[in-house]
Amino acid sequence: MKTKFNPHFIKAALMGVIIMFGLQYMDFSKADTSQNVLVAKEILQRSDEIRNPDTPFSTRMILTEYNKAKVTDKMVLMVHSKKQQNNAQYRSLVAFLQPSRDAGKLMLQNGNEIWFYDPSAKNSIRLSAQQRLMGQASNGDVMTTNFSLDYEAILLGETVIKDADKKSRAAYHLHMTAKKNNVTYAFADFWVEKKSYHPIKAKFYSSSKRLMKIAYYRRFQKELGEIRPTEVLIIDGVDTNKVTRMKMNDYRAITIPEAWFQRSYLPRFKG
Repeated sequence: MKTKFNPHFIKAALMGVIIMFGLQYMDFSKADTSQNVLVAKEILQRSDEIRNPDTPFSTRMILTEYNKAKVTDKMVLMVHSKKQQNNAQYRSLVAFLQPSRDAGKLMLQNGNEIWFYDPSAKNSIRLSAQQRLMGQASNGDVMTTNFSLDYEAILLGETVIKDADKKSRAAYHLHMTAKKNNVTYAFADFWVEKKSYHPIKAKFYSSSKRLMKIAYYRRFQKELGEIRPTEVLIIDGVDTNKVTRMKMNDYRAITIPEAWFQRSYLPRFKG
């Protein structure tokens, strides 16, 4: 007996096979994407641990502005930072030490808010993280932040790049997208050394994807139990003659009262 094939049945079967394999392919794609994001997040978290002490701390920060290798301005700050227990993000209180015209001024970061206090005016005003503090350094640059909390990251691959001292480093290349509009930069490319998770280089972009700054992390030394970068070179994204050196020293583990992170306490701060 000769078997007759229904062409409509054959067509339906073929479509079923295509759909089945198509769905399987899509599922694998999603798995690959999810795995990439998880790996990128882990790299970013490890790098955050290198950049930021886990314990409440203070550090003296010196900002020096250069134009064509000549010093044009200088500022000295004392940064006090403490990680929040509920979300692992940092709160920071920045005290201005030098120049003398700025001594006594304060800047407070609590969550996504940044407040500037001027004792001569006896009031505080709201600032954005994107506003420039001095030279190429913005308000957000001097605050202690966890990139892994502020950005979604994907791993673009592995590469070899030159660090600030022209030394070749094997690195992970991450691309980061800000989770919220009030983050300092909308996008960033970030290179992290493979063997140590040390940050090496970053390129920061505006919401229109214009290159704003290039940062190099350097002068690694042991501070509060970890080898950390103690200097960041911030280069203007348009005019590379304009550079700001952000140098951190005198790291100390300290007890930071909760009152220091209250806006109402700023007029009474004597640290």
